[in-house]
Amino acid sequence: MRPVIYQLFVRHFSNFQRGGVHNGTRKQNGCGTFVGVNDAALEAIAQMGVTHLWLTGVLRHATQTPHPGLPAHPACVVKGIAGSPYAVTDYFDVDPDLAEKPQDRMEEFRALLGRVRRCGMVPMLDFVPNHVSRCYASQGHSELEPGMWDRKDVFFARDNAFYYLSPPSNGDRRVMLPEGEFEAERGCGRVTGNNAATWQPSVFDWYETVKLNYGCDYRHGAAEAESLPGVLTTADAVPRTWRIMDHVLAWWQDLGVGGFRCDMAHMIPLPFWRWEIARARLRDEAVFFMAEAYDDPMKLTPGDPLQDLLAAGFSGVYDAPAYRALRDLYEGGVWANDLDSFHRPENPLFTGGVRFVENHDEPRLASPLFWGNCGADVARAVMTVQYTTSCGPVLFYNGQEVLERAEGPTGFGGDNGRTSIFDYTSLPRLQRWTCDGKYDGAELSAEEKNLRAFCVELLRLLQHPALATGSFYGLNWSNRATPNYGREGSETASGHRLYAFLRHNAQARSTLLIVCNFSPNQDADTHIHIPRNACEWARKTAPHSLFTDLLHPSSPPVPATLEQLDTTGLPVHVPAGDACIFEWTQA
Repeated sequence: MRPVIYQLFVRHFSNFQRGGVHNGTRKQNGCGTFVGVNDAALEAIAQMGVTHLWLTGVLRHATQTPHPGLPAHPACVVKGIAGSPYAVTDYFDVDPDLAEKPQDRMEEFRALLGRVRRCGMVPMLDFVPNHVSRCYASQGHSELEPGMWDRKDVFFARDNAFYYLSPPSNGDRRVMLPEGEFEAERGCGRVTGNNAATWQPSVFDWYETVKLNYGCDYRHGAAEAESLPGVLTTADAVPRTWRIMDHVLAWWQDLGVGGFRCDMAHMIPLPFWRWEIARARLRDEAVFFMAEAYDDPMKLTPGDPLQDLLAAGFSGVYDAPAYRALRDLYEGGVWANDLDSFHRPENPLFTGGVRFVENHDEPRLASPLFWGNCGADVARAVMTVQYTTSCGPVLFYNGQEVLERAEGPTGFGGDNGRTSIFDYTSLPRLQRWTCDGKYDGAELSAEEKNLRAFCVELLRLLQHPALATGSFYGLNWSNRATPNYGREGSETASGHRLYAFLRHNAQARSTLLIVCNFSPNQDADTHIHIPRNACEWARKTAPHSLFTDLLHPSSPPVPATLEQLDTTGLPVHVPAGDACIFEWTQA
């Protein structure tokens, strides 16, 4: 089954409190809870065709909100009032903010895991291996505390958990953060999570975190990382941080967690991933590992980090290049004709790349600040092309189904087109579907209901044989001279705003024709030329064909002959910003 992952940010998703204020507290702005993600919510998500539920922001992290037995953390190491979910303070605990009774938070979370499983979905958690909060302190697993055995007089040692700063030239050994001094590190500074080896990290650094050491000096890059132990090395012979992380994943797997979204996976040495994923799959052979990774200077992989991580055992890795190309249709001058290079079946990302339109790090599709301020108008086309041009996992972010605009109250996150992960905020559009925990969509507008229904149908269709395991054949090359084929203004070349392609599963003898209109304001009334070699590739040899639109079942099927497809082409009408998925059958 093709993995369909729904990202559910608990703090936002089940927050039913309306309104709020800038930089508001939990009491002022509300906060979602484990209990609020009830059976009604999970059943509705499962009915979307979701196979994996990524419960985001669950691990206990630095926050300015106190709870019984858990005082607030210093403001200088907390981004926002609620705090970043990626500044983890205890790998073995959950965020008390997300519990109706903070003292019972683990019991409430275990109950949620059980509900997820009963609805037929696999629960996933964040795994944040590259860094921890400067305030990390585990309450129940102090014997696995990173750094407790470290040598602090050296920058790097194989079994150190952290990298320690050399004394500054002026002798002032104080860690000065943008929000003030962090006194707990006076005289003993550590490298920041984004490799900033400085006593004074900037506001643009991950200053609230410290980087973990996996047994190699990150400054020497992938060459040194590849000299680390192999996949069959026993636990007592690997660097200490490896053993700690293996305990972390084993603990959550034992609780019933079946997958992990691994934060900034390219910053971790590949030998660790090979070793750890193999061990995790001995405990659960179906455990799902999804990597957030980018080809940037912080990588510790010898080649393309996306392909290297897939080869190391990951089930999926963020397909950031395909996402970026899609946004560049509206922000970077890219034409639809340019998309073919991202969908080649020989590329490992065709089956292993995680396709997304939104996630917590990226702007909302409907934000007026991005996507050329027309994302809301082309949502159907954008989602269709992103999810149907490959066989890999897909990621769907809560609120995407009703085109959230990042309109909720903010604070540290600012007005940046994203739903803030640092603040107590809400999803005002999704709240019209969640309806105070009823999850019946009673308050949705007709347009929002239609869009959500479209998303449900699209995600369900991803299990169609041609989309789950089929091959890809692009058709834009054969339509460069086709009139009205995605042209804008006085353009004489086609393929600017229209994209057509075939997906075919030979074993199931199943073929789909997919047409996406990326224009926000111009309907596409054109013909799709399907050349003879494409028909032969799809094993369509009978003289008569029928094309039935699966996304718009009320539309009448379109008949065509093979000669017509190769000459005048198939007549199609695709509304502005919409898409059609035609089932191609023959008499």
